[in-house]
Amino acid sequence: MTAITLDQANRIITAILRRGAETDCRPLSVIVVEPGCKVKAFQKEDGSSMIRFEMAFGKAYAALAMGRSSKLVRVRAEEKPIFMRYLISASGEQIFPEGGGLQIRNADGEVIGAVGVTGDTEDRDEELAARGIHAAGLKTDDDCETMGRRVNVRKTK
Repeated sequence: MTAITLDQANRIITAILRRGAETDCRPLSVIVVEPGCKVKAFQKEDGSSMIRFEMAFGKAYAALAMGRSSKLVRVRAEEKPIFMRYLISASGEQIFPEGGGLQIRNADGEVIGAVGVTGDTEDRDEELAARGIHAAGLKTDDDCETMGRRVNVRKTK
């Protein structure tokens, strides 16, 4: 399994923070993790509130653990609360089912990591995550949707 590089992780974070400033987002915190949810890079803007690392990490963890965006994980939690309560507990409370976490894929559609963005609305956080991935020349699940079963894109709850 290939892992995201530090250069790619830093490019993702830089693009997200730049776009967040351009669109007047609230202070952001951004994490990029490798497969297995090992931290590759993290930055927290001045003015970000407490536990933003944990929130960003939880969104990235949710995306990797469930193989879909953390926003879709939130939808699943609303529709199947007992199932998701079990998974959250089984993960040691690591999964944070809130939009802003996306898997990061390479050109072949292989998952090489995930990004978690927190600080603004869930929709803005998720939009910024996708923008950062694209700025690094990488792909989101949406980009790989037509690549077939081997990449296992999950676009539903």
